[in-house]
Amino acid sequence: MLSLNEIKIGKIIQVNKAPFIVTRTDHHKVARGGAVLKVKLKNLIDGSVLDKTFQGNDKAESADTEKKKANFMYADENNANFMDNESYEQFTIDLEAIGDKIKFLKDGTDVDVLYFESNPVAIDLPIKMEFKVTSAPPGVKGNSAGNVNKRVVIETGTEISAPLFINEGDIIRINTETGEYAERA
Repeated sequence: MLSLNEIKIGKIIQVNKAPFIVTRTDHHKVARGGAVLKVKLKNLIDGSVLDKTFQGNDKAESADTEKKKANFMYADENNANFMDNESYEQFTIDLEAIGDKIKFLKDGTDVDVLYFESNPVAIDLPIKMEFKVTSAPPGVKGNSAGNVNKRVVIETGTEISAPLFINEGDIIRINTETGEYAERA
């Protein structure tokens, strides 16, 4: 069981027999009253969001989760297909559970898969990944006062903002948490 002080952003707790990740916390202490912790939780299975308030000596149940390495193989209309790096077993995760991370999944990418009650429910991508630029309009000469960007398309088909000097065929690093250009590889 987790006390109020142990409930932090990124912790995975169990609410109504489902795993939730803490996405935001707001801690209040009122004069003579006890501490109040307001948290925003995201369900790792169906993506729903829940606001919950903990007061005084309330406790949260820690979710029984496990992380394993897996290799992304391909995605179809509804699921992303992976292979466990240790047992070589193949499994799928619903695209809704993966969310926006699908924009940065390319064949052969190693990811961390979060298991809840022996079922895969979510993935974590490497923080920085390298991608080939497949389409980049030419930079406009003279349009370089300040920090000017242009829209480029990477090999997964995702469009991101990158500096003017990035050209088609370049390899760039992208921060997968923010979806932003990080540097040229």
